[in-house]
Amino acid sequence: MSRILLLVELKGGNDGLNTLVPYADARYRELRPAIGVPRERVIQLDEKVGLHEKLQPLMESWKAGDLAIVQGVGYPYPNRSHFRSIEIWDTASASSQTLNEGWIARSFEGVSLPKGAGVDCIVADTNALPSTGPELRTIVMQDAENFLRQAQNLKDAQGMGDGGNPALRHLLAVRHEINAAAAGLRDKLRAAAAPAVAYGQEFLLGRQLDVATRVITSKVPVVAVKVALGGFDTHANQAPTQERLLAYLAASLATLRNNLIAAGRWNDVLVMTYSEFGRRAKQNASAGTDHGTAAPQFVMGGGVKGGLHGAYPSLHDLQDGDLKYTVDFRSVFATVAQGCWGLQRDYGLRQPQKLGFLA
Repeated sequence: MSRILLLVELKGGNDGLNTLVPYADARYRELRPAIGVPRERVIQLDEKVGLHEKLQPLMESWKAGDLAIVQGVGYPYPNRSHFRSIEIWDTASASSQTLNEGWIARSFEGVSLPKGAGVDCIVADTNALPSTGPELRTIVMQDAENFLRQAQNLKDAQGMGDGGNPALRHLLAVRHEINAAAAGLRDKLRAAAAPAVAYGQEFLLGRQLDVATRVITSKVPVVAVKVALGGFDTHANQAPTQERLLAYLAASLATLRNNLIAAGRWNDVLVMTYSEFGRRAKQNASAGTDHGTAAPQFVMGGGVKGGLHGAYPSLHDLQDGDLKYTVDFRSVFATVAQGCWGLQRDYGLRQPQKLGFLA
């Protein structure tokens, strides 16, 4: 059975230590005397770690066993540049490698997808790199209403002659295919029912998840949809900023879950968060954190085996003040490619780690 991947990018580098909190470790308090999450504000998941209290809306999914948290995700020789590190994640490259194609597109090399649908991926934010490549047809659509207006105004160039020019003929054929895909998507979205529960509109993610929900519930046969929430680059005064973002993220994902359950589509979707890096273990002088390395990923869906997966990085064995990753992100992607699309991919890893978060 194939699933749709709903990829949620947390832009800026979300601080994993204050998301999945090692509340029982005294070293955590030493490293973060001002910004550490107090024990009484942690939702304990086991005797060592717990979620920030602002993630409370995710506990329904946790208790139902369809929320997995993969701990300590990162990669060797980490890069602390926003632009380069997100490129590494989006292309599933090694840190010394530069690739032009996204990891989702790379997953479908040599795979023939049904052409009738006209579109394989929908990106509802601005970063389309994960699905960029010749294998996949991607439509970038940040706003359903705007897209519907633009699709209505598309004029096909069928009546336009190519003057015997093969390059122009190819361009006109591509344009015709794009217009046909946009028109087909327009009709599906028009017919789609509004989500059962409306998304909060405090951030653009709400509008993006509305688009994602309509795409999924109207059964557009895509392999992936991508959304994003920005603002996680918390160098100063981190606590209030991150808390607001985590609260919104959790509420939005809980709403998404309820909407997809109501539409009978929760088993057909895999939701996965990712960020370019975590933050440094020690707080800085501005009550914030600087660019770091490993962090947790959330994975949700009807076919997910919930619980904690992978090992939490040690706070007593840091590398240049940073957490040492325990799970290579490409192992997570390999698990997703197998579990979502039935594809065996290793993304350059000799032996991807077996992660048990998918049935």
